Amino acid sequence: MDFESQNSIEMMDHEVDVQDANVEGDNTAGSASAKVPTKKPRKLVSKVWQHFERIPVNKDGCKIQAKYKYCDQLYMADSKYGTGNLKRHLDGCVRRDTRDAGQMMLSNQNSSLSLEPKFDHEKFRELLIAAIIMHDLPFQFTEWQGIRALLLYLRADLNIITRNTVKADCVKLHKREKDRCLNMLKENTSRASLTSDLWTSLNTDGFICLTAHFVDKSWHLHKRVLNFGFIPPPHTGISLVEKIHTFLKDWGLDGNFFSITLDNASANDVCVQFLRDQLSIGGGLLCNVRESVKYLKGSQARKQKFLQCGAQSSLASRRGFRQDVPSRWNSTFLMLDSALFYKRAFMHLELSDSNYKYCPSRDEWDRIEKINKFLHAFYDITRVFSKTKHPTANLYFPYVFTAHLTLQKGLKSDDAYIVNMAEKMFTKFDKYWSEFSMILAIAVILDPRYKMSFVEWCYNKLYGDDGVNESTKVKDKLVSLFNEYANDGIRNYSSISSTRRAGDGGSETIDETSISATSRDVLSEFDTFHEVIVPRKTQLELYLEDPRIDRRNISLDVLSYWKANQFRYPEVAAMARDIFGIPISSVASESAFSVGGRVLDQYQSSLKPDIVEALICTRNWLYGEQEQLAIALEELTKDIMDMNLHSIVDHGAQNSYSVA
Repeated sequence: MDFESQNSIEMMDHEVDVQDANVEGDNTAGSASAKVPTKKPRKLVSKVWQHFERIPVNKDGCKIQAKYKYCDQLYMADSKYGTGNLKRHLDGCVRRDTRDAGQMMLSNQNSSLSLEPKFDHEKFRELLIAAIIMHDLPFQFTEWQGIRALLLYLRADLNIITRNTVKADCVKLHKREKDRCLNMLKENTSRASLTSDLWTSLNTDGFICLTAHFVDKSWHLHKRVLNFGFIPPPHTGISLVEKIHTFLKDWGLDGNFFSITLDNASANDVCVQFLRDQLSIGGGLLCNVRESVKYLKGSQARKQKFLQCGAQSSLASRRGFRQDVPSRWNSTFLMLDSALFYKRAFMHLELSDSNYKYCPSRDEWDRIEKINKFLHAFYDITRVFSKTKHPTANLYFPYVFTAHLTLQKGLKSDDAYIVNMAEKMFTKFDKYWSEFSMILAIAVILDPRYKMSFVEWCYNKLYGDDGVNESTKVKDKLVSLFNEYANDGIRNYSSISSTRRAGDGGSETIDETSISATSRDVLSEFDTFHEVIVPRKTQLELYLEDPRIDRRNISLDVLSYWKANQFRYPEVAAMARDIFGIPISSVASESAFSVGGRVLDQYQSSLKPDIVEALICTRNWLYGEQEQLAIALEELTKDIMDMNLHSIVDHGAQNSYSVA
């Protein structure tokens, strides 16, 4: 269709009909009055009228104007003008709301409107790779027929990548995020603390995970999985230290980290010793309860009957009952705790179900209650120490002191069973109490709610008069460590001062030759004045002398406290930043193994180690702050094995080795 015919059609379609006034006159010529016929209003079909409003100019409506809804621009709308000027304004108006119907753009080839959303193919590809990493999808996800059909339906011109391209893009994304993480570590002024642990995959390959923890300049606590690398057998202390040292050199952390936390494997003791040198740094009762839970979970009918017994005993059914697992002592505590809650229900079930033969006796229930009370303190400690994003190091000493005090009371119990259990636990615990890093005792001193008086009180509680010697050791170590930070601060201050003296903006000195003799005599009197010099207190002494914050009434975030006081005690704050970054367990590294178990599963067990590391590390760097990895206890109750008392006390201890 040519331009002239198209323009004529537009003028015909949007012609404004004008209703002529009836002509009425006197019938002086003897003719009858005549009515002028009116035109029928024509329907407005152009889509531009969705954005314009018709406004009559005069009273008879002979002239019409079009008012644009978004900027109040006026145009003549008579049929002879057509709609071309309206369309041109619609295309170029900057006031048009693009979030509404403005997403509809006029096509240059026809008079209709078409939907033309902006689509960034590169952004789509990046989001696709991120989704594959986040949700542990296989690389062949993009080659699944149903997925390809779905994506092509949404966007016909979409370029869907292959599995090899997905793998290459994952490696590129890992490299980009690694560079970003490396810059974060370089820019951070505090030293990072590390955790490490070993894991065996489904196909029996060994992997080692190295995780960094640090407090940034804004006093926010960070956790980053640095490496998730393949380590061939044997997993000796020498092979571990070689692998860890390689990781540290790659990240520029060799000789520049604060501490490393490992579990209690014997190979780790050798590893830490070599690492220091290389870096130049110095049941029957439980069986009854367990079999009771097994019996209830044996059939749905038993569960329903037990719940009815609980309802008759006025017990809520929402809590549920738990079965323990051999490798987790805290699950044994939860089993005993839930059993005590349903004690009356179990006793009621024994009377109503003749097949139920495992109900503990009254004496056994009393003993279970004592064991539960004894283990409760250790369960609370485990909950605090086992957080994925670890608690700050100031929490270590108070909780470990609580464990020590609980064991001492257990050794003095009148129940032989409790004494026997406490003796076995204390033998294991005493190793960590005697060898635990003094840095973690210093951490609680840097908590303004505790300070030095808490350490002195704890040692006095444990050792009586001999506790003075222990607290003195801690204070000497604190002062020695502070002096290192103070000397660093003096050197930094000296360099700044020398720079200022070398500039043009320094202060002027007094030339005594230019002043009068009288003035010199007055000043000479000052030379003979002997001032009583009071030794200047250090920042550490000033901090310790400040009144403690009442811990009972104030819920204090120690990182926020030191962020607010970093200019008041800059040297002490620098020491606090390094110490509070120390993880007090290796759970942070172990949490990465949960992700590793989903990446290397029975359906994709042949991934190369570098690809596994890229997937796990990139996932942590992109989504580590958002996801909360929690393993449901019910998923761990498969293949339950018999458990004796030793499994209660032999699991879960951690070591923290300071390299300060």
